[in-house]
Amino acid sequence: MRSTSSRNGTLKAAKPAAALLAAALALALTGCGGSDNNKSGGGSKASGSGSGGSVSLPKLDGQTLEVAAVWTGAEQKNFMKVMAEFTKRTGAKINFVPTGNNTSTFLGTKIQGGKPPDVAFLPQVGVLHQFADKGWLKPLGPDATAQLQKNFSKGWVDLGAWKGKQYGVYAKAANKSLVWYNTKAFDAAGISATPKTWKDFLTTAQTLSDAGTPAVSIGGADGWTLTDWFENVYLSQAGPQKYDQLAAHKIKWTDPSVKQALTTLAQLWGKNDLIAGGTKGALNTEFPKSVTQTFSGSTPAGMVFEGDFVTANINADTKAKLGTDAKVFPFPAVGSTSPVVSGGDVAVALKDGKGPQALLTFLASTDAAQIWAAQGGILSPNKEMDMSSYKDAITKQIAQQLLAAGDNFRFDMSDQAPAAFGGTAGVGEWKDLQDFLRNPKDVAGTQQKLEADAAKAYATG
Repeated sequence: MRSTSSRNGTLKAAKPAAALLAAALALALTGCGGSDNNKSGGGSKASGSGSGGSVSLPKLDGQTLEVAAVWTGAEQKNFMKVMAEFTKRTGAKINFVPTGNNTSTFLGTKIQGGKPPDVAFLPQVGVLHQFADKGWLKPLGPDATAQLQKNFSKGWVDLGAWKGKQYGVYAKAANKSLVWYNTKAFDAAGISATPKTWKDFLTTAQTLSDAGTPAVSIGGADGWTLTDWFENVYLSQAGPQKYDQLAAHKIKWTDPSVKQALTTLAQLWGKNDLIAGGTKGALNTEFPKSVTQTFSGSTPAGMVFEGDFVTANINADTKAKLGTDAKVFPFPAVGSTSPVVSGGDVAVALKDGKGPQALLTFLASTDAAQIWAAQGGILSPNKEMDMSSYKDAITKQIAQQLLAAGDNFRFDMSDQAPAAFGGTAGVGEWKDLQDFLRNPKDVAGTQQKLEADAAKAYATG
């Protein structure tokens, strides 16, 4: 959604087994009507001040906590349902502040101005590292740490740590290797099977286009969606080892593997007739619209690529029903296996005090996870939550399989980079890939731009 590991190495907490998770995901998406296999770790009711579930919270009457995150629209509304429960239990009011896509810049300005929010959600691992190095983050207290260690696997715990200190809670995760499709469009074009390979995907897109349906909806106005396209193609085609090397900038963006991935992307991005609205339309389409124009309107598109969080937009902004009108398949295999790219938002405290720590404790609990999951549009890495909390069978199955993979996941490459390269609108990788979408023939020029921007960002941190 917008996420590197340490700039000096690969993501140690999450060594990949992409093939394992891809296989699990494929099983999940072909068996959405299966049993719940519920696992509830939040059933015990703890007594104490502010307790109404599995975690005890302090009374915070009269306090107002400012929480900053990138979410708007349906995502923000769903999150505020979680905050409403926190207010009910503690008495603290929550003031939500949207950061915009330039989260690190927004927060940096607030912090340097002496007015940081109490808690912020960082969509990039690299930003957590940078902020921790600057001394801007407050370590998790004992209560939050206890909830975290109880409810999360080591991989997700370690992602929120830096240089031996625990700073964050990954309360919201994403599987970013999914393609959602309009079943009516597929039926009208006579398509009976979902594509398994990139070649099949292009053939499916052409079939939709020939039938008069805009084939693929792309939210190119938001550069982060384009980084996700690249990462999925690159991981499947170049493999996990190269992925880690590029994520850490141990190989250059001028590497032949990058050329191959961009050339592959150009097979789609270079064909106006396969893109809803053509290239120009894609560059003027933000992510939410890329979803709504696939499942609503007089001429909806056939497919849209993005993570499980697409369900929030489908549920809030269209009349399409998940599992009936809107279905999903794994990102097609470009190489030998389908890729699996994960992302997430990590909650951190920017102020000392009982309030911020209480909020992080709550966010690490099964109670918060279950409330949030029930709204739709998210996956929780909380392994102890009741899986029946998920709003729909598709999301529940994706979540179950993501958890079944344990620590074997690959984290979003752009989120591992310094924010100046991988997480800022209008510059770095976001802009370079938008320029490439505009001119997919310029593979070599795009590589040169990406390498120049990456080298500068990694050198300065």
